[in-house]
Amino acid sequence: MNQTVIERDVAPSTGTVDMKLEVIVIPVSNVDRAKRFYGDLGWRLDADFVVGEEFRGVQFTPPGSACSIHFGKGFPSAAPGSANGLYLVVSDVAAARADLVSRGVQVSDVFHRAGPGKPAISGPDPERRSYSTFATFSDPDGNEWLLQEVTARFPGRVDSNTTSFASASDLANAFRRASAAHGEHEARNGGQRDENWPDWYAEYMVAEQSGKPLPL
Repeated sequence: MNQTVIERDVAPSTGTVDMKLEVIVIPVSNVDRAKRFYGDLGWRLDADFVVGEEFRGVQFTPPGSACSIHFGKGFPSAAPGSANGLYLVVSDVAAARADLVSRGVQVSDVFHRAGPGKPAISGPDPERRSYSTFATFSDPDGNEWLLQEVTARFPGRVDSNTTSFASASDLANAFRRASAAHGEHEARNGGQRDENWPDWYAEYMVAEQSGKPLPL
């Protein structure tokens, strides 16, 4: 993968307090309309609570996400539709786009960028590099969401001692990538069946997720 990584000093994490991003507030002009939209996406409705006539809070969580969204009435003021650059990481942009389209959502065509800050180019990244392929859609107020395809993480982005998958489909896609890579591995070794394939798959999938060098 030909990616540019900006190096920076990172303080040791030992002894620090965990801070998990839990909720992002998005501004909407019509709460019921927004509730229908995000419900139709298949996102989980966690809460819709009303306090008198001045406050209403609605929470949805995207499938496989540890972070939720809030919108409603009585939140700090912001112009409806002013939330942009809301990232939704997916393991397959084409599949995610097709799912949204089937739900009646208008989604941009898939595009890619040759690098950070580079102009958009039609179609997926030719090398299917992580972080390079996208599609966008907006909610009824104009809050813009960006689908970003990520299969292999940047080094240090994920704890190398912890491997987890957000959904069964993410795990299945990881198996498919490992299977394709393992086929190339067997070809390089004379085409003989590798009886140790479970260990090879496991090593590949963990390395891919944590940004470590992939096994050959």
